[in-house]
Amino acid sequence: MVMRTITSLYDTYDDAARTAGDLEAAGIPANDISIVANRGAGPAVAAVEEPRHAASGAATGATVGAAVGAGAALLAGLGILAIPGIGPVVAAGWLVATLAGAGTGAAAGGLLGALTGAGVKEDEAHVYAESIRRGATLVAVRADEMQIGTIDAIMRRHNPVDANVRGSALRGAGWTAFDHEAGPYATSEAEQQRIRDLHNHRI
Repeated sequence: MVMRTITSLYDTYDDAARTAGDLEAAGIPANDISIVANRGAGPAVAAVEEPRHAASGAATGATVGAAVGAGAALLAGLGILAIPGIGPVVAAGWLVATLAGAGTGAAAGGLLGALTGAGVKEDEAHVYAESIRRGATLVAVRADEMQIGTIDAIMRRHNPVDANVRGSALRGAGWTAFDHEAGPYATSEAEQQRIRDLHNHRI
């Protein structure tokens, strides 16, 4: 059985959490769903506590036993990771194991390498990684062909971001590609508004 990776980006953690909850409610196993949110994506994400004795390396998180958001089983496993080029993120699911395993974080560009390794197109992976760096949340699902229609419909329910439109908006603001050697993102409200305006103009 051929498995595919289906991804969707959300500007708010709450929308991503609702999506994860709906996916589980539709029978998609929690083990096949992942969520990756910028540490500053909102109060629910900030409430996840960093382990007292985190391991060193590109991935420094551990599972945290606190259910957040939609009450989905997936979200009960949220933990903190430090991802090159992004900084601290809160994440759960199969993508966490990919990021944390076999030196992926350091050797393959962290999230960018994990996404392209899972079959996401490179240009989309750059947009996803940069968007998370700037505060967005990604939901990624592993599924067979029979499930794709159901998953796509669910992912469209809660205000998903069109990756092509977001990429155009970012490039219009001067961005070129995700840099896994960059530090955590800091931006002015004026720049964020400019990106939102460019995005909305292209929808």
